[in-house]
Amino acid sequence: MTDPEMDIPSLESATEEDPLFKNFSVFLLSLIVGFLVYWLVFRKKKDVMVIKDSRRFLFLQNKSIVVFYGSQTGTAEEFANRLSKDAQRYGMKGMAADPEEYDMSELSRLTEIEDSLVIFCMATYGEGEPTDNAQDFSVWLQETSVSLEGVNFAVFALGNKTYEHYNAMGKFVDRRLAELGGRRIFDLGLGDDDANLEEDFVSWREQFWPAVCEHFGVEATGEDCSIRQYKLVVHSDVNMSEVYMGELYRLKSFKNQKPPFDSKNPFLAPVTMNRKLNKGGTRHLMHLELDISDSKIRYESGDHVAVYPINEASIVNKIGEILGVDLDTVISLNNLDEESNKKHPFPCPTTYRTALTHYLDITNPPRTNVLYELAQYATDPKDQEKMRKMASSSSEGKALYQAWVLESQRNVLAVLEDMPSVRPPADHLCELLPRLQARYYSIASSAMMLPNSVHICAVVVEYKTKTGRINRGVATNWLKNKVVMDNGHKSTVPMYVRKSQFRLPFKASSPVVMIGPGTGIAPFIGFIQERAWLKQQGREVGETVLYYGCHHRSEDFLYQEELEGYERSGVLTQLNVAFSRDQERKVYVQHLMKRNKEHLWKLINADGAHVYVCGDARNMARDVQNVFCEIAEELGGLTHTQAVDYIKRLMTKGRYSQDVWS
Repeated sequence: MTDPEMDIPSLESATEEDPLFKNFSVFLLSLIVGFLVYWLVFRKKKDVMVIKDSRRFLFLQNKSIVVFYGSQTGTAEEFANRLSKDAQRYGMKGMAADPEEYDMSELSRLTEIEDSLVIFCMATYGEGEPTDNAQDFSVWLQETSVSLEGVNFAVFALGNKTYEHYNAMGKFVDRRLAELGGRRIFDLGLGDDDANLEEDFVSWREQFWPAVCEHFGVEATGEDCSIRQYKLVVHSDVNMSEVYMGELYRLKSFKNQKPPFDSKNPFLAPVTMNRKLNKGGTRHLMHLELDISDSKIRYESGDHVAVYPINEASIVNKIGEILGVDLDTVISLNNLDEESNKKHPFPCPTTYRTALTHYLDITNPPRTNVLYELAQYATDPKDQEKMRKMASSSSEGKALYQAWVLESQRNVLAVLEDMPSVRPPADHLCELLPRLQARYYSIASSAMMLPNSVHICAVVVEYKTKTGRINRGVATNWLKNKVVMDNGHKSTVPMYVRKSQFRLPFKASSPVVMIGPGTGIAPFIGFIQERAWLKQQGREVGETVLYYGCHHRSEDFLYQEELEGYERSGVLTQLNVAFSRDQERKVYVQHLMKRNKEHLWKLINADGAHVYVCGDARNMARDVQNVFCEIAEELGGLTHTQAVDYIKRLMTKGRYSQDVWS
């Protein structure tokens, strides 16, 4: 009997004495061995071929200073670029590098380069986690036993003091490099985004370079000169099908969508619903639904959806008018360092219009290095002096930058409008501006109930600045205007899902306590949907308690009908809502928690409940944690120190989780 598909003897009729069986067995064994060898060699995310062919060996770069960055929002990368430029001013060869693109096990070979130095600008993401591009490096650094003796290093950490694990990643890298034998040539720098991250970096950098010069016996040269990293190429005759029009990495990736979808290859998700959630008030709170059918994107309750917004056309057009540039000119900015992995600051070739719309951050206040570079184009000496002063490290300059740029919320357009003598070339401005970053939102749905849909709950950001201008949040205003159908076409949002550690307990029978005022309700809508689905499947579901807060019952009680419906059905065992402004004295979620302290203490201390907090990190999350400490002191008979340790142990065990922002 033969197999008509394979045209070889069927194994059903073969015997061990049959030569065809033996030949086939040898072939099958070879195939299995080959597969095992392949699996052993290529089982890691980044295999040997990738390391050899795509990753660059550090010691071949011939750079004396390498600045690695772990960056989620682009700030650490921006700081790394500034430090690599500084190196050139001191007569050293420097480069900024993404650890994801390099074989970090070659780090020890930096000792082969005379007077070499590795700098790490490391941001911390979420609950003390590495950024996406530093995850592999973090794992390697934790597990490796390689000797880094003789490797000179320094670390600048980027974090936010309102978070529990302040600068955890930077501290880890600094400590681990030293443990492996590295030589720390300057103290760890700690940047606090809750205060003034720019000032922290400038102050650290101001002391860092003299220490480097002293260590290597180098004299500072050309400190005040402007250094261009890219050269402009104008394409007068170009096929527009070869021009980037907003794609992040692969040309035409928006037209020819191919999974898997991630930060470099977002999925264009059609908008299936966009509705206003609040019934009154001056704010606009919205609920969006994105269709992820056929994308193969999978998510879990508690994950984040990242969306890539675009800048407002009116701002882009005004910048073009002020600079006197044809925004539809096709350009490329090519790296002057031919050895660098980063060939362009953004996808090229493209147009000025596309760069300013899709790729560059034009709405945040410019950092001091941008002002420093722009100052050279001021034809009015007063403008030049003012910009140089704001870019300096003097106390007077820092105060001026704080008042004129940060507190007044001037973006680059406002700077150009208020300093009419400053007219830089458009290509240099594009080189200086940081990349426009994805915005992250807690997913407000459950994949168990809605596997083909991702929901977003957000408040539209709009406010008047001290200069009288109206500033609008890039992403929220863009999303607000996303209608289901736009001129006969489906509106789409470039997105991908970022995994989170914010997870419901493995056992559905475990009680959960959720605290989330305002749009902090978002992940809890997903949690509640999931608990409802589990209950429908006949599973035993533990107590599900929600503490929610808003201004007025009649105005901004988000998802009121859904939540009250879940309470009636028994999915929500307690719905506690604080309407802060419905009475003379303001009432917040922490006040309701104090009223129910006995029940809360029973849940967390006796019943093993999991606690989840989502929302404002600076005030709400801290106040909620303090209330839990007070309850532990009062009802648990603990001292204040013991109560703080009790809550921290809950965090360590994964029973107290936060998804917060500042």
